[in-house]
Amino acid sequence: MTLLILAYLGGALTILSPCILPVLPFVLSRTGQPFLRGRLPMLAGMALTFAVVASLASAGGAWAVRANAYGRIGALALLALFGLSLLLPKVADTLARPAVALGNRLAGRAGSNGEASASPWGSLLLGIATGMLWAPCAGPILGLVLTGAALNGASVSTSLALAAYAAGAATSLAAALGLGGRVFAAMKRSLGASEWLRRGLGAGVLGSVVIIGLGADTGLLARWSASGPARLEQALVDALHKDRPAPQAANEVPAPGNGMLLAANDTRVGFPTPLPALPVEGRLPALDGAVQWLNSPPLSREQLQGKVTLVYFWTYSCINCIRTLPYLRAWADKYKDQGLTVVGVHTPEFAFERSTDNVRRAVADFRIGFPVAVDSDYRLWRAFHNSYWPAAYFVDARGNIRHHQFGEGDYAKSERVIQTLLTEAGSRTVAGDVVSPDAAGAQAAPDLHNVRSEETYIGYSQATNFASPGEVRPDASRQYTVGKLLLNEWGLSGQWTVGPEQATLDRADGTIRYRFHARDLHLVLGPAANGQAVRFVVTIDGKPPGKSHGADTDAGGNGAVTQTRLYQLVRQAGEVGEHTFEIRFVDAGAQAYAFTFG
Repeated sequence: MTLLILAYLGGALTILSPCILPVLPFVLSRTGQPFLRGRLPMLAGMALTFAVVASLASAGGAWAVRANAYGRIGALALLALFGLSLLLPKVADTLARPAVALGNRLAGRAGSNGEASASPWGSLLLGIATGMLWAPCAGPILGLVLTGAALNGASVSTSLALAAYAAGAATSLAAALGLGGRVFAAMKRSLGASEWLRRGLGAGVLGSVVIIGLGADTGLLARWSASGPARLEQALVDALHKDRPAPQAANEVPAPGNGMLLAANDTRVGFPTPLPALPVEGRLPALDGAVQWLNSPPLSREQLQGKVTLVYFWTYSCINCIRTLPYLRAWADKYKDQGLTVVGVHTPEFAFERSTDNVRRAVADFRIGFPVAVDSDYRLWRAFHNSYWPAAYFVDARGNIRHHQFGEGDYAKSERVIQTLLTEAGSRTVAGDVVSPDAAGAQAAPDLHNVRSEETYIGYSQATNFASPGEVRPDASRQYTVGKLLLNEWGLSGQWTVGPEQATLDRADGTIRYRFHARDLHLVLGPAANGQAVRFVVTIDGKPPGKSHGADTDAGGNGAVTQTRLYQLVRQAGEVGEHTFEIRFVDAGAQAYAFTFG
């Protein structure tokens, strides 16, 4: 119910955003029509189409996005015809008869009594076409709904939330229609005003078609709206979730933006703080539903009775998960004879992480010996009501969840929880010290004091701070350029196709540039679609990295993408500062997913 309220209020706030401006001329074109036959069908068509398209996109992924792109083209053509029939009725009369008839029905041609006759079917069709073009700013509320759908799967609750969002927007647009109706009536009382109003609406419709066709509705207007309605939406989220704990919660969830770094990243040894009481937060869910188990036969909840269990959700390209793995390995080895079972649950973020072969390779590369459940269908993720990578759930010998940890860090406290639960279970040989594993490469602890750059996705579904001129052209090959960048801005150069998750280089010698401030820079990369390795060269401020090269490059910046995973490309030696990173791909086919820092 809270999500439905949030979705409705978020939709209602859309009217305050510049992103809604291209839709208003289509809505206001129904101003002079009766509510039940003209305005209501149009609003209903808009809301229904948006909810259906958004549901398909959240469930179907890239194919639904491409289908919607074709639908937008058809809708633009239809509404351009509608605008012409409003602006130049004499020209419209000379068009082919089927097109004229459709335009007349959409326009609500005047009847013999001089009043506009409204066709509810024409208004509904106009609303459906407008809904195909409607791309409201994806602020915190709509992002919450769509992210939940992507992670947890499409469901009735997702469709209801999207419908509530659309209904909220339709409500605010109906209010705009009421105000527009009064302005329309006043102008109509003036001689000749109705014809000029008709032409003005026609010009507005055509102008909106041009704006949407050029992508300004999702580009420039979206950026203008980022600091207004988005803040109001975030305030609503905060207000309605105030004092509500996170799932299975007792400790604080890290703020979004820089992955899952915790402020309490305490790895010190020898200075333990008092461990608070460990209340029961829930029961261990059933562990069935995994696609496959690695390093072990399938484990059940019943098999784990009498043992202390640590259930760890991770995904192999997540830098926060990678940096936690040395501690998981150390705990599994240290406490295996004292009653601890570590169970890894690999739940994918990107599509390539759904491959069991890729997961098996990552398990071997990270030297993971404990059991791993391959949760590519998100069944264990949903059973735990989990929302984070990484996430650890600490289960006592009676099957009760007693503690959880979202994000990396706070390792000493986590190990003391393990020691407490083992002691409760009757172990008499539990050591009181904590591990301090020696990790290298991407698994080494981050330099938190110098991290000024945040996790950045390259696919258009979550991309931020993209600085190449002309904006992203979704799912289409395009030549990009990039110039001078501000801190945390990035851009592409060369011929690229940007998809929802990644950008793919269509021709050799393409580059990605990022202005960053952090000790470590990582980039999730994949080889060509046919598996062919892709060579690359990294520079920092236009020069080879030298001693600041990462684990996957040499001092000259040379490296190769041989499999889809996270690559450490920079580890600054000496004083950490702000620099411009560039990676140039010698071969075509490279796939780039996301930057992370440490």
